Amino acid sequence: MDTRTVVIVGSSVGGVRTAKALRSQGFTGRVILIGDEAHLPYDKPPLSKQLLAGTWDQSRVTMLTAEDAKEADIELQLGSAAERLDLAERVVILSGGTRVAYDVLVIATGAAARPSPWSVNSGIHVVRTLDDTRDLARALAAVGPVVVVGGGFIGAEVAATARAAGRDVTIVDPLAAPIGRLVGHELGTILASVHARHGVRTRFGVGVESIEGCEGELTVTLTNGETLPAATVVVGIGAIPNDGWLASSGLLIDDGVVCDEFCRTVEHPNVYAVGDVARWRHPVHQEDVRAEHWTNAAEQSACVAHNICHPGELRAYAPTEYVWSDQYDWKIQIAGRPNRAVLQRIIGDVDHDPAQAAAVYGDRDGVLRGAVTVNWPKALMICRRMIGAGATVTDCLAELEGLPRLAAVNTAGR
Repeated sequence: MDTRTVVIVGSSVGGVRTAKALRSQGFTGRVILIGDEAHLPYDKPPLSKQLLAGTWDQSRVTMLTAEDAKEADIELQLGSAAERLDLAERVVILSGGTRVAYDVLVIATGAAARPSPWSVNSGIHVVRTLDDTRDLARALAAVGPVVVVGGGFIGAEVAATARAAGRDVTIVDPLAAPIGRLVGHELGTILASVHARHGVRTRFGVGVESIEGCEGELTVTLTNGETLPAATVVVGIGAIPNDGWLASSGLLIDDGVVCDEFCRTVEHPNVYAVGDVARWRHPVHQEDVRAEHWTNAAEQSACVAHNICHPGELRAYAPTEYVWSDQYDWKIQIAGRPNRAVLQRIIGDVDHDPAQAAAVYGDRDGVLRGAVTVNWPKALMICRRMIGAGATVTDCLAELEGLPRLAAVNTAGR
């Protein structure tokens, strides 16, 4: 019988998956899951898509019901934010002064939307929480143009959802190809063009100078002098790790909680971090990594649970990165590190309707380092597996060439 108490601070995917993994891996001690929101733990990828569009309700995104938590003997303490950590006493201090003692602590407080640098009384929205999405959905139910600042995945998904709802939408981003941060400029430019095909205006390569007015009557002034009228503005300019509550703890903090390859915090082996707030030493790349991806949080939580359950058999966390985005009728999936390699070849056709393609990236030695697929999940699975195995670009292309493709797609590689 394990007598330890594991306290998990953070009730998003990393925290919930860690709690569930502890139980599925046989941990018999006490598990306490703390969340700052009063809502039951919920999944976040649908916030900018199905939940925002109104095609899903809250029950579809709930990750852990009260009944499920009771059955798994997971104690929920929701609506109480962690305000301080006392490492010497092994205690988490919550808002209101409640003290929660632990033997093992898992920090899973995630990240927050980077706040808007432009201040107006109303009309500017971010998308990170359930309440954020509800507020934005109410705004999108009105009339008037929408301006989305930031052309990354969140901004692109919100733009696609707003456009599908019939709104006039413009995306603004200072980069010429916003998604190029992940996939490189060449493919980034191709993928960014999907907005224009669906009637979304783009202002790429220009920034926002100011935003003035109030909800329904906003004016967005760009750095080139152009002004855009907006009823609603959505700001999606990145995220910042929720590590402020740890400032006085003595933990090493550097754009997230710094951990070793086992996801343990530096010098405190009974404290782990998981998900968006964790910066861990990747054992393959030999660099500190902080990943803001759903898959990372889910996979990392399984590793952390294993290491808590089996402290004598520690497992290093060495994932092959994976992220996806649903935009319009495109499912974009990215594996590995395309932005750190050279685009070798695109198989299929991103210009056809329906699009179906795979782009593969390799290093100077011809080793496969990354892949991007559009509407081709099987190709992505093959690429991700081969990246993890250290395969060559040539071997990957040979497997992809043998896959069946949509009959309507031009199969000529380029």
